[in-house]
Amino acid sequence: MLIIPVKEGESIDRALKRFKRKFDQTKMIRQIRDRKQFTKPSVKRRQQILKAKYIQRLRDMEDQY
Repeated sequence: MLIIPVKEGESIDRALKRFKRKFDQTKMIRQIRDRKQFTKPSVKRRQQILKAKYIQRLRDMEDQY
């Protein structure tokens, strides 16, 4: 659970902004979305391989220029 102490004289908008930033850093939304449905380990591995190939291709194209 995130606790954001609101300082005296601090606006609610500012405190909300700090809360959102901390919440994003915990990656809670990504975990919730991943747990919504089961993904087979073989599918996860395939996605990792495709992502690695994509990144490698981008780096190779960067090196060419």
